[in-house]
Amino acid sequence: MSPAISSSGMNHAISFRGITRRYPGITALDDVTFDIAAGSCHAICGENGAGKSTLGKILAGNEQPDSGTILLDGQPVAFKSPREALAAGVAIVHQELAFCEHLSVAENLCLGRLPTRSGFIDRHQLATQAAALLATVGATMDPARPLGTLSIAEQQLVQIAAAVGCGARVVIFDEPTSSLSEGEAKRLYDLVRQLTASGVAVIYVSHRMPEIFLLSDAVTVLRDGRHVATTPTSALDEAALVQQMIGRTLEHYFPAHVGAAPGDELLRVEYLSSRGRFEDVSFSLHAGEVLGLAGLTGAGRSEVARAIFGLDPDATGSIFVRGAAVQIGSPRSAMDHGIGLVPEDRKRQGLVLSMLARENTTLTVLESLSRLTFVRRDRERALALGHFERLKVRTGLLESPTTALSGGNQQKLVLAKWLAARSSILILDEPTRGVDVGAKAELHAWIDKLASQGTAILLISSELPELLSLSTRVQVLRAGRVAGELPREQADQDSVLRLMAGIA
Repeated sequence: MSPAISSSGMNHAISFRGITRRYPGITALDDVTFDIAAGSCHAICGENGAGKSTLGKILAGNEQPDSGTILLDGQPVAFKSPREALAAGVAIVHQELAFCEHLSVAENLCLGRLPTRSGFIDRHQLATQAAALLATVGATMDPARPLGTLSIAEQQLVQIAAAVGCGARVVIFDEPTSSLSEGEAKRLYDLVRQLTASGVAVIYVSHRMPEIFLLSDAVTVLRDGRHVATTPTSALDEAALVQQMIGRTLEHYFPAHVGAAPGDELLRVEYLSSRGRFEDVSFSLHAGEVLGLAGLTGAGRSEVARAIFGLDPDATGSIFVRGAAVQIGSPRSAMDHGIGLVPEDRKRQGLVLSMLARENTTLTVLESLSRLTFVRRDRERALALGHFERLKVRTGLLESPTTALSGGNQQKLVLAKWLAARSSILILDEPTRGVDVGAKAELHAWIDKLASQGTAILLISSELPELLSLSTRVQVLRAGRVAGELPREQADQDSVLRLMAGIA
């Protein structure tokens, strides 16, 4: 089937016509209409909750619209399932990982099309197919390895390999680099260019401005579920795009906490080690400080955070809180010492997805909201409502299922949980992953505000500009060991990257 040709002479691989999708209390998409050219990279941008991911899920058959039509190569289609979409040549790389953790990498890659011989799975052929799919994205992990043992970044690469390797004519990438290192992201960029050069239409959903301008030919902006504009990327700059997305200009600010003298030492870690993960990690953290923790994927940053929060029973070394040695053997113990953790993987580690948004917000303080073991719903609702307003989450979402919220609003829930707990020591692991540019600025302002109020913050981020902007000091991990530490005035991208990569 050849692509449809518009009156302007452009080949359209995908056309959305009046797409509308409603959930209880929410209109996710409202009469959305625009076209995507064949052989192009088309970025879709907007704030969290704008409807970007919902549109991708509808095209990929994960959800169905309430009204409207999708044209694939000029022909109306209505996919009832991802299998139908894939059969028609439409594949998606989800922002949130959608795999079976207990199956092998190979089994996940070939789900739905497992090779068989005499009624049994052909393991040799399975491994061969999986290795070929992994090679398309430059991944080198063992196909026989259980998927759940991989890092978030490695799992994301597996998901990309599964989508790209099936020979799709339309590929939807939903925040594909949110978990990837800089090197892995560059390989993905090359892959996107290869796909478009071969005629594949790439739909690229991202909050990261540099990659939008690097990769895309056109940008569609959604706001509150409505189509705002579709513009050639060459006709936009970052300020214009941000204004389309959030309806206002974005003010740049200098974090206030970096000019203040640090307060008392709240946390000290000495020779923290966990066999095979990290070794002899030491640092101190004072009230009002933001210590940035940098490193390549696999350097041990998240593992250090988990150990401090009592999630690594094999960890050894010493932890001091306010000068006193403490034993932290569980998250409950960490919380009792005023330590909170916003984890890298919000869905598996930061939220209870079966609960309402209100219930997730108050998980850390249920005791204080309870009377005779019963939660006082009026107090719980008032507390959650206050944090929704502070973090600029629509209060109408308070009673919504957590699964119905956008990724950015889910991330705000995780932060709200620890704001409610009033943690004096806060570990933030990729706190703005999958968050739009407006919400990112709001979260940066909150990190600055918390530090200015005396909270000690350990900030882990793969985005160096974020790390360098907010940190009082930057410590770099390489292969599980401390490679060096730089004060703010000496920390720039070049010096941090050299420490991360081990270049003198």
